[in-house]
Amino acid sequence: MNTVPAPSRPPSSRPAPPRWRRALLAGAAAALAAIAWLAWSQLFGEREPLAAYQFASVQRGTVEDVVTATGTLQPRDYVDVGAQVSGQLDKIHVDVGSEVEEGQPLADIDPTVYRARVDASRAQLNNLRAQLKDREAQLALARIQLRRQQALMAEDATTAESLQTAEATAQSAAAQLEALHAQIEQIESTLRADQANLQYARILSPMKGTVVSITARQGQTLNTNQQAPVVMRIADLSTMTVQTQVSEADIGRLKLGMEAYFTTLGGSGKRWYGTLEKIEPTPTVTNNVVLYNALFDVPNADGRLMTQMTAQVFFVVAQAEDALLIPMAALAQGAPRPAQAGARTNGSTGGPGRGQGSAPRPGAAAPPATPAKGTVKVVGAQGTLEERSIELGVSNRVQAQVLSGLAEGERVVSGLAVGAAGSRPQRTPRL
Repeated sequence: MNTVPAPSRPPSSRPAPPRWRRALLAGAAAALAAIAWLAWSQLFGEREPLAAYQFASVQRGTVEDVVTATGTLQPRDYVDVGAQVSGQLDKIHVDVGSEVEEGQPLADIDPTVYRARVDASRAQLNNLRAQLKDREAQLALARIQLRRQQALMAEDATTAESLQTAEATAQSAAAQLEALHAQIEQIESTLRADQANLQYARILSPMKGTVVSITARQGQTLNTNQQAPVVMRIADLSTMTVQTQVSEADIGRLKLGMEAYFTTLGGSGKRWYGTLEKIEPTPTVTNNVVLYNALFDVPNADGRLMTQMTAQVFFVVAQAEDALLIPMAALAQGAPRPAQAGARTNGSTGGPGRGQGSAPRPGAAAPPATPAKGTVKVVGAQGTLEERSIELGVSNRVQAQVLSGLAEGERVVSGLAVGAAGSRPQRTPRL
């Protein structure tokens, strides 16, 4: 029996890896190569001297040295309108925000009692005037009788007693007439007081302005015997006073007449300018902090400033416009602090002015006589760092004015690069 041999099988082999796995392996190899190259450049590369620093360019701008304070706005001219007579507040003719003129009626107090007093005083005065006419007639009669007795006595036709009686009657009539005149003057004075109280029952505006607050209510009873009740406040809002509180550490830097400006929370950054007008000598102590009130006025023609607004105030101690500026961080360690100018200085060329809508500012005074010195590191023409001595003008905590020693556009060291402090400087790879 013949058997057919089974077909032979090919030798077994592994399948090829998929394409995504090959790509993953290639990416991992490239990442390892990049890490190795960076590590090599950090450890064995050549030093780059400028890579360890941050730089700032010398630019033109405006720098201010200011004393900051927080203040509130108050009308410069205002009056608390009160009641001079007691009674029930019958009617209030204005509302908060109403514009009033001088002499305009504001409110009425019930005048019934005061009108009755005027009528009573006037009636009493009329009674006394009627009595006055009677006394004048009696005095005239007494003088006629006295002259008759004197004539009879000259002809020895009367007695001395009758003459003396006529003289006494005339003198008594004259005295009663004088007393009646005094009573009339007294009642006239009382009538004038009663008429004044009747007028006070109508409260009139003492000035032109705006009603900013009303503290009394219609129907309320006002009692002037215990205190002077305030009905409302009227203020002239065309000029506002900024009242600021300056700490005792900064009050010595303020001078009367110096420039000041402020911003408000809702003012969109707009500045209102003025000049310092008053520094009150008596301080206020709040939480053991001594604060002095400094005040200045600012016009408010457009009415945007309102009572009790919070103001962020800046008193300009010194200012330089269109000046060469560097950051304070660029000054070398140990360099003296720049002298603070007591005035504004300008650069050699015309710089940008203030923003639109700002009020005119006061004139400038003399710049400082002896500028301070400082030292900075500057990038030289060959790309190397060099120390340079410069003269400084106005400065604050952020910037300083350069009077000489630097040119616009030069680069100065302003600090160490990120990650450079306490570590090795960056190196360029050595191929």
